[in-house]
Amino acid sequence: MPIARLIAAGSVAVLVSGPALAQDQDFENQLKARQGQFRIMALNLGVLGGMARGNMEYDADLAQQAAQNLVAVASLHQTAVWPEGSDSMSMEGTRAEPTIWDDPDDFTAKWAAFGQAAAGLQDAVATGPEALGPAVGQVGNACKDCHEAHRTPDE
Repeated sequence: MPIARLIAAGSVAVLVSGPALAQDQDFENQLKARQGQFRIMALNLGVLGGMARGNMEYDADLAQQAAQNLVAVASLHQTAVWPEGSDSMSMEGTRAEPTIWDDPDDFTAKWAAFGQAAAGLQDAVATGPEALGPAVGQVGNACKDCHEAHRTPDE
């Protein structure tokens, strides 16, 4: 099966199964997938942040790959990994605040802002290392805005 068909089939499976997954009260797989997204984001931001701070040598190819990974995560449809009832008040193992479901428009806007910042980072990486720091900062600000509104603080 060509890769494009495989990706399309997988996307359809996620879209079709999303509502069924949301009705299932065993959120283990959704929570793992959601947390996996954040691990991918942290890994790639770590690479880019290390380059921006001068802790790593700037590598244009690696920076572009990391930025592309962030854009890819931002483009993932989120419904299946955020089923209602998978918040920190309803279950252990998550720091997701109920505000995500109480104010979904704000959460969606903040996720979109992350995507825009990631796309800007991808553009900045293409121009060279000088633009990297401010662009990483924009992504960090987008993450911070969402965390302040929709994530339980560290204890």
